[in-house]
Amino acid sequence: MEIISRMGGAAASQQSAVELQLREGDAVHVLHPQQIAAFQGLSRQREDKFMNMQGIYRKKKLIKSKLSGPSSLILGLPGGYMLHCMELDGDSSLLFDFRHLLFYTEGIEMKSVLQSFKNVVATKDIMRMKFQGHGAIGLISCGPVIEMELDPVTPSFIDSRALIAFPSHVGIDLSVYGNHLASQHMSYQWKMTGTGKVLLQVGWPDAGLEQFIGQDSLVKRLLREIVPFGGIWFK
Repeated sequence: MEIISRMGGAAASQQSAVELQLREGDAVHVLHPQQIAAFQGLSRQREDKFMNMQGIYRKKKLIKSKLSGPSSLILGLPGGYMLHCMELDGDSSLLFDFRHLLFYTEGIEMKSVLQSFKNVVATKDIMRMKFQGHGAIGLISCGPVIEMELDPVTPSFIDSRALIAFPSHVGIDLSVYGNHLASQHMSYQWKMTGTGKVLLQVGWPDAGLEQFIGQDSLVKRLLREIVPFGGIWFK
């Protein structure tokens, strides 16, 4: 399978769609069929079915689409989101937030893992997804996805909005950090200790920051109002 990025502009951050080109014998399972903008192939090469997973996911009766090659499809991405493809070769210890999974290829086995009571309390998720096999998975994220190495002694504090996947064996607690003022003005953090890597999304929108960066300085606004033709000279 070949993945071709479709940009909405010149920069990678403006990625708006991806094209999957499937060869003979390839197959991909799309977990969000509504994101399929176009498909080039035979009608019989698409098969939709209900996903029967354990626990809470079973009750949702989520539909997935299996598309077979030779064919191609274009997947649209939500505004501000990017696609991160991850190659798997065997059993992975990472537990994924199901909401970030867009597709996985044939040869990958997906199973739901019941979390410990402590992790359920911390993450508010009863189930996490685990993958094994040989192939690729496609993750949608707010901005780029990066890997961060954990430390078995020094805790890592990770914004609750950023975490996509973490190793199944690590300790995790809901927390904040810093002094009193810091802890009062931050999102909840996941405090983790252990070994392995976590996957983070590092680009969610911040309207307050965008407004602050784009705001003119007080001096420039005064000059624009006081100096003749200031609106022209002090843009």
